[in-house]
Amino acid sequence: MNCSNIKPESISLGVTDRCCVGNAGCEWDGTLRNVKVEPIFVQKVFDATLVNLQALSTVNNVRFTPKLGRNARIIKISNIRCKKFFNPENINDPRNLLVEPETMLSGGRFVKDGKGSPIEVVGPNGFRSEKIIFADTSECDKEGKGTPVFGTQKVRISGNVIVEIDAIIQTSGSRRRTITLTANVPISPVELTNFFELCIPSIYNSAFFPRFAEFCNILCETRLATNSISRDININPETGEISIDLIIAICISCEKKIIVPVQICVLSTGYPELSPEISPICTTFPSLFPKQIDEDSIEPRPPCKPKFSLDADDFIEDTEDIDFKTFD
Repeated sequence: MNCSNIKPESISLGVTDRCCVGNAGCEWDGTLRNVKVEPIFVQKVFDATLVNLQALSTVNNVRFTPKLGRNARIIKISNIRCKKFFNPENINDPRNLLVEPETMLSGGRFVKDGKGSPIEVVGPNGFRSEKIIFADTSECDKEGKGTPVFGTQKVRISGNVIVEIDAIIQTSGSRRRTITLTANVPISPVELTNFFELCIPSIYNSAFFPRFAEFCNILCETRLATNSISRDININPETGEISIDLIIAICISCEKKIIVPVQICVLSTGYPELSPEISPICTTFPSLFPKQIDEDSIEPRPPCKPKFSLDADDFIEDTEDIDFKTFD
């Protein structure tokens, strides 16, 4: 192939926007004629509680980049943003902003492996993130109700956040321009405590013990310590280095759930089917999922038809003169 004849404007990468939308492969015509009942084995939420926590961290003399020119000054702050830091090359990077919950139960206990470690099972996130709960539920089982368990949770926060400041600066030549200042700011480790109550089902009337799952998400908000440029921002007139005093708020949402494995029936329109990308070489491709072959999905066989039939007018009373060899 001669690539010298290809014009740059004729090359299309299929990228039209900076953002994108997902393609789940599920389509439905809006009617119920193609809807079927499918059984699936899933994790059901029996009970859940949501807790919101917050903490403040004051940081002083945070160095921001890039440096400003000599005798430059900041005349206005237009926006301040904060986001959590995460290093995708190292999930164990101590700078990653982490929320580590630790839960202790009262009125129930976590099932252990005989060595003192709680047994953890795989959750919907693909990790071993659920613990098995055991409690005596016989008293509430008699009333047909769930059994309450109480918990104390400690949430530890550690790591770094990224702070970005959009500032309008004025240089020594009296020119104004907008610049974005950035800093990777370490947060002082914080430990928060909260209490909760959850309801668990019977441990005797199920093939599975109930499971306890908890997960948290974190975001941050920041501002100048005293909301004053002159007091909170220090610029070295010779080197242009910037140091800023900040107050950073850590906002946390934690959800705790009681999970039970169940099998349920759902209405389905069939397996999702994605539109494949066209390949210039292969003409056929293998399927990724098996076809449904249960009794309801198999088409019934057509009824057997006789090789001949007689009308009422053709009925013969005397069969002695019939030659049965003529009937095939």
